[in-house]
Amino acid sequence: MIKKMSPSENDFDIPAKNCCRMVILGSTKVGKTAIVSRFLNGRFDEDQYTPTIEDFHRKLYSIKGDVYQLDILDTSGNHPFPAMRRLSILTGDVFILVFSLDNRDSFQEVQRLKQQIIETKSCLKNKTKENIDVPLVICGNKGDREFYREVQKEEIEQLVAGDEQCAYFEISAKRNTNVDQMFQTLFTMAKLPNEMSPDLHRKVSVQYCDMLRSKSLKNKNKKDNGDAYGIVAPFARRPSVHSDLMYIKEKAIGGQGKDKERCTIS
Repeated sequence: MIKKMSPSENDFDIPAKNCCRMVILGSTKVGKTAIVSRFLNGRFDEDQYTPTIEDFHRKLYSIKGDVYQLDILDTSGNHPFPAMRRLSILTGDVFILVFSLDNRDSFQEVQRLKQQIIETKSCLKNKTKENIDVPLVICGNKGDREFYREVQKEEIEQLVAGDEQCAYFEISAKRNTNVDQMFQTLFTMAKLPNEMSPDLHRKVSVQYCDMLRSKSLKNKNKKDNGDAYGIVAPFARRPSVHSDLMYIKEKAIGGQGKDKERCTIS
């Protein structure tokens, strides 16, 4: 979940129910950042591999008169700080677990990650006494390397069997195969608009932020049945660790009034 601010501090005034944090986890060199690049920019970068420490992105949408905020946390595959990984899981709303079809070790890491998410979220559920659904998609990336495949479909089906909040897709970020379908399924499980998927909305420029603000402030009671729009927010900053810790603390003690929450846009 995203840090909340009072309406007076936030011109966009986006309800908390329209805010979501997507956390992408997996081993190194499985293509997590490539999937994010496809989602945000429709591009695949074939330049030399650069390990991700932690990247944060934000995308804003105008869909049928409502404004939505999606925060994306692209995590490190090395996870040198286990406490930070646990915090990312605690504050995440939807998850993408990525492994490489040509790397069995990365699949085993996804198995561990899925179990860690279940255990971590269950701990929070026990403290809040709330039902916590965790929409989760497992991605077998590098489908373009089928000849080198090390993980069989039967093994993957066992991992997702019986879990209605978990789906599996074999994708290729390089060829852009099944990437859009994967995101559509994830947003459907999370009860978010399908229009948040890359191929179901128009990409617009930074200047469109003024229109988003206008819609949010002046047209709250009007529904626009026109096109859906999406914009990648420039210079997005990850909420501080302190903010995330405070959110978890307030969540655990039931200290937040959900109807009054708003998203951070700064």
